[in-house]
Amino acid sequence: MLGSSSSMWQFRGPSSRGMVPKQLSKGPPMVTTAAAGVEKRLEVGGSSGSLQGTHRKELQGKIRKQLQEPELSPSLYDTAWVAMVPMRGSDGPCFPQCVEWMLQNQQDDGSWGINSSISSVNKDILLSTLACIVALKRWNAGPYHIKRGLTFVGRNFSIAMEVQTVTPVGFNLTFSGLISLAAGMGLRLPVSETDVSEIFHLRKIELERDAGGTILARKAFMAYVSEGLGSLQDWDEIMAYQRKNGSLFNSPSTTAAVAMHNFNDRALNYLDSLVNKFGGPVPAMYRQDIYSQLYTVDTLERTGISRHFAYEIRDILDMTYRCWVNNEEELMLDIKTCAMAFRLLRTHGYDITSDDMAPFSKQSSFDDSIHGYLNDTKTLLELFKTSQLRFSGDDLILENIGTWSSKLLKQQLSSKILSPSARSEVEHALKFPLHATLDRLEHKRNIEQFKIGSSPLLKSGYCGSHSNKEILSLAIDEFHSSQSVYQQELQYFERLDELKFARIMPLIVHFISTATVFPCELAEARMALNKTSLLLTAVDDFFDCTETSREEMENYIALIDKWDKHDEIGFCSENVEILFNAVYNTSKQVGAKAALIHNRNITDHLAELWLDSAKAMMVEAEWTANKYIPSTMEEYMSNAVVSASFSTFVCPTVYLVGPELSEEAVRSDEYTELLRLTNVIGRLMNDTQSYRKEIGVGKMNSVILHALAVNGDCNGLPSPESIEAAKEEIKRMAESSIWEMQKLVVSEGGPVPRPCKDRLWEMCKIVSFIYVDEDAYLTPKEMMSSARAVIFDPLRLTPPAS
Repeated sequence: MLGSSSSMWQFRGPSSRGMVPKQLSKGPPMVTTAAAGVEKRLEVGGSSGSLQGTHRKELQGKIRKQLQEPELSPSLYDTAWVAMVPMRGSDGPCFPQCVEWMLQNQQDDGSWGINSSISSVNKDILLSTLACIVALKRWNAGPYHIKRGLTFVGRNFSIAMEVQTVTPVGFNLTFSGLISLAAGMGLRLPVSETDVSEIFHLRKIELERDAGGTILARKAFMAYVSEGLGSLQDWDEIMAYQRKNGSLFNSPSTTAAVAMHNFNDRALNYLDSLVNKFGGPVPAMYRQDIYSQLYTVDTLERTGISRHFAYEIRDILDMTYRCWVNNEEELMLDIKTCAMAFRLLRTHGYDITSDDMAPFSKQSSFDDSIHGYLNDTKTLLELFKTSQLRFSGDDLILENIGTWSSKLLKQQLSSKILSPSARSEVEHALKFPLHATLDRLEHKRNIEQFKIGSSPLLKSGYCGSHSNKEILSLAIDEFHSSQSVYQQELQYFERLDELKFARIMPLIVHFISTATVFPCELAEARMALNKTSLLLTAVDDFFDCTETSREEMENYIALIDKWDKHDEIGFCSENVEILFNAVYNTSKQVGAKAALIHNRNITDHLAELWLDSAKAMMVEAEWTANKYIPSTMEEYMSNAVVSASFSTFVCPTVYLVGPELSEEAVRSDEYTELLRLTNVIGRLMNDTQSYRKEIGVGKMNSVILHALAVNGDCNGLPSPESIEAAKEEIKRMAESSIWEMQKLVVSEGGPVPRPCKDRLWEMCKIVSFIYVDEDAYLTPKEMMSSARAVIFDPLRLTPPAS
């Protein structure tokens, strides 16, 4: 049993290959009492399972409905512009339903605004109100409504000139354009001439300013806000932006302005279909079904509750894949939608190539777009994330996208134009690539930064999902439930007093905190992972310790080799006896539980892994003792990837996650390569940060070996310059293996089930996270902070925007 291994911790040799170096044993334990400490933190962190089962199902039902049939919020601004379109050859409105809807939906204060999460007047409400006033005046409808609306505009007109408030896209053009239309109709706004002059001064600045992007981007932007330009617009020229569905930019307001100026049949047909579908009010963008659904899927995954909606997500991605194959405009013409679709499809195993992202391989694709004109951070972030889903180091398309998008994001950081929340998001994305993120830490971060009313502003308010409140409530409940599970598991380890809790804490950090999959039924897998990790640390200490004799090492290896017949050999020392029994008994426990899932004995495979690790560790011990330097990187890596032992402690979890893993699958080329890449990534990432420590204890390391080869001097120490160059080369090697691993994990059709591959991929993510900057094991403060964040710390939710 693991609990019988108290004297294992007597070993004092310096460990560089084990998962926990000695430095952490000096740190104070995080918990001084067991049950009392956990109970106290539970009170602070919130109760687990706080939602009743019925309420939880109701929340899931609302989210499921939004996934299946996205409900878009009406846009008063766009509805007003559609209402202004005249019937061809008539003096009446083409869409009287829109006019009637406006008459029925004016607020008590005289405004037109429907965003209930907004408690105060903003520019969007002011813009929508003026648009509705102009639309009603065009048809001489609702004089009382117009009067009340004008009073509201006059009372709140100063908001239009506030610089620091959130501003709809192109506001200075669209708002001033409406003022001009109102004046042309004889409407007098109850505002001073000075204020009106200020608005037109802002309009002039907007027309003359040198924004982001290129001349093409500016032309596209000006086409998008055409309704605000009036006679300044070339209405024939902007028809180049018309889409197959008849719209311009999928924008009802832009399309309505075009229909008013040249009665384009395709534009009118688009508006007609839109009004018929929604019955009067129209959304700010249509069609936007794909983006709305993908955005919701991404939100569910980022907050950790996507498993409840697996079938709906699969249906959405199937539909998205069909659109991708058919190269449909709704998907391909918007950079952000296209990038998000690529990321989600590739992550979920759909067969798509990066060739489809070729139109965005150059920065000009962004610079020439409206996104470039607006310096759209969200689009850049989406492209940057997408670029990380490479399958090889030769993927120049995604590499180029990653290069230019990261460059622009860094420029935005240095220019200080970002809001605090946007700055935090960009900094996080640049520091932690997708392969170096831990699920539960990400879930917590995304839940805490979740904003219920945070829909992207277009020319007017836009809401892509009506289930944000439900998503947040469900995510909070799920997180609290997982915290309760982790705290219970942690109590088990705390009871093992002889294992010294402060030493175990880092293992708790990078295994429990990742929550590979957080349902309670996978607790067995997590516990097996932690037990095996502790044992590997002890085994590594055993082989690293200068006081361990060669006889003891050979005795331990012989015992592992004999396994069930180890009694035939016997123990040469108490240390060997304790170490072997802990490994043997724990493996037997894991094997017995796994046998119920796989209907076969898997313990022999676990024994093989322990034996391979021990033999490789002994080779390293001999190299160190004899001061031997491998002649080539191949010689070093052939042993180092085995001694890294990452596959040894992740395999028990793979066996316990659920899907049956046949003997043929375990012996397959795919599984063998997955294990090899896991070990390679772990070893190389570890080497890039641990080389200083290993120089001090006389151990070999790929960074040192590569630097010596470059120096051509195997008798002395490598120069600092050669060390830095070697580090970069080893990082590139690790990155190349990450791309290969990523491809294997998401590929469909192999003998290894996806959940099993995911566990191995998560091991790679853990290692990448730990070594993203420096050896996180040598900075216990950061590791403890990560542990507390997931296991104990309460959620700190962002207050709703005023």
